[in-house]
Amino acid sequence: MNRYPSRPVVLCLSGHDPSGGAGLQADIEALLAQGCHAAPAVTALTVQDTVNVSDFRVLDRAWVLAQAHAVISDLPVAAVKLGMLGSLEMVDTVVEIMQSLPGVPLVCDPVLRAGGGGALGKDEVGYAMRERLLPLCRIATPNLPEARILAELPEGSADQCAARLLAHCEHLLITGGHGDEHEVHNRLYSRDGSQHTFTCMRLPGSYHGSGCTLASTLAGRLALGEELVSAVRTALAYTWRTLRDAEQPGHGQYVPRRLPLDFCS
Repeated sequence: MNRYPSRPVVLCLSGHDPSGGAGLQADIEALLAQGCHAAPAVTALTVQDTVNVSDFRVLDRAWVLAQAHAVISDLPVAAVKLGMLGSLEMVDTVVEIMQSLPGVPLVCDPVLRAGGGGALGKDEVGYAMRERLLPLCRIATPNLPEARILAELPEGSADQCAARLLAHCEHLLITGGHGDEHEVHNRLYSRDGSQHTFTCMRLPGSYHGSGCTLASTLAGRLALGEELVSAVRTALAYTWRTLRDAEQPGHGQYVPRRLPLDFCS
C-alpha cells in the first residue's frame, strides 16, 4: 500500500445541505481542491434545495461535541472552518471545542441567511457569535447583509460595520457579492488599521454555496501555512473561478463547480 505525506486536516463545523450546493459538501469539495483533508462534523440538518431553505434542526450539543472530540483526539487539526450554527447552545458548543485547539486558526463564516433569503437562526445567534466567537477567530467572512446583522447596523456600509466588528475580531473579510456594482469589492479589514480591497468582475446570476466555498478555501490555505492576506487573495480567486464555471442542477441558484470534471479520472 502506498503511503503519502498527510494532508493538512481542517475540522468543519457546519450544517448539512441535502442539495449539495452549500454546507458540509461545499466544505469538503473546496478543501479537497486545496489539497487538504476535510473532517466534517455536522452541527445542523436542513431541508433546502437550490431555491431556498424551508426548515432546519440543530443537532444535540452532546452529539456535536462527540463528533468534534473524536476528530481532535485522532487527527492533527490544522484549522477549523465554522459554518451554520443555528442556536445559542451551538455557539457555546463551538467555544468549548475551540478550547481544545489553542492556537489553531478559526475561520468563521457567520451563516445567518440561506442564499435564497431564508433565516438559518434568530438574530440573537448573530449577537452571540459576535460576542463569543469572533474573539476566537483568526478571520470572519460575512457578506454585507450578515455584517449588518452582526454589527446591528441595518443600513451600515462595509466600513461602518467593520469599525464596530473589529472590536471583536482580529481580521474581517466583508464580501461584496450582494451589491449591484459592475465590479465586486471584497474588503479585508484588520485591527491594526490595514485594509485591502480585492475586486473581481461581477458574474450574472445568483449562487448557492459561494460563502461556504470561500470560507473553506481560506481555512485550507491557512492550514497549508499561507500568510493571511495571500490566503484571502487565493481563496477569492478560487471562489470566483468556481462561480464562473457554476452549473444549475435544479430550479434555483447556480452551484459552484469546486472540483474539475476530471478530478476522479
